[in-house]
Amino acid sequence: MKMRNYLLSATANYKVKLTEEQINMFEVYFDLLVEWNKKLNLTAITDDMGVAIKHFADSLSILNYINIPENARVIDVGTGAGFPGLVLKIVRPDIELTLLDSLKKRFLFLEEVTNRLDLEAVFLQGRAEKYGNDLDCREAYDLAVSRAVANLNTLSEYCLPLIRLSGTFAAFKGSGADEEIASAKKAISILGGKIKNTYSFELPYDCGQRTIVCIEKVQPTPEKYPRNNGKIKSKPL
Repeated sequence: MKMRNYLLSATANYKVKLTEEQINMFEVYFDLLVEWNKKLNLTAITDDMGVAIKHFADSLSILNYINIPENARVIDVGTGAGFPGLVLKIVRPDIELTLLDSLKKRFLFLEEVTNRLDLEAVFLQGRAEKYGNDLDCREAYDLAVSRAVANLNTLSEYCLPLIRLSGTFAAFKGSGADEEIASAKKAISILGGKIKNTYSFELPYDCGQRTIVCIEKVQPTPEKYPRNNGKIKSKPL
């Protein structure tokens, strides 16, 4: 089965209904991912089903649970090969997307994809804690998304400083999310967040369990956060 057929099957019951133009864009994205992955280590998953389900459909699943406001400012922290941020941009071209990653070489790929698909995005190269202390980025976004980057307590310190009051941080997690959530509650509270909802579901074709943790920004993040990366990792909140 081709990638497009897996993607159509996987998203058949999703709230978002993919158009033919969007499917064509995902096919271009898939072809570029496979091509570039030969020279850059972008992903271990390059087969038709794996990309369609574990990358594209997984990224789109957030739209089943979260209502992203029109023209929302969205930042994807640790975007890697563009998941989930660039996938969301394909179906929600109205969002103002920022892709943040520490490795510059990944942006060569992301720039190629956005150029080929005629999509606009802002690229921020560097560590998340750097931008969390940048006045242009701190508490500037409506939504932060991050997929499989770090444990939730650590990830919250990277992401919550970027979110405006009443904004949302959505963390994509796999199995074992309950333990992460329990151990991260203190950190989330310290950083000005509150867990609003968690959504667990199974990906199609037995591709695994997923949990989306939705955290609302209810208080400003104290000025001393985020700390430098060494402290974040050695002494998690």
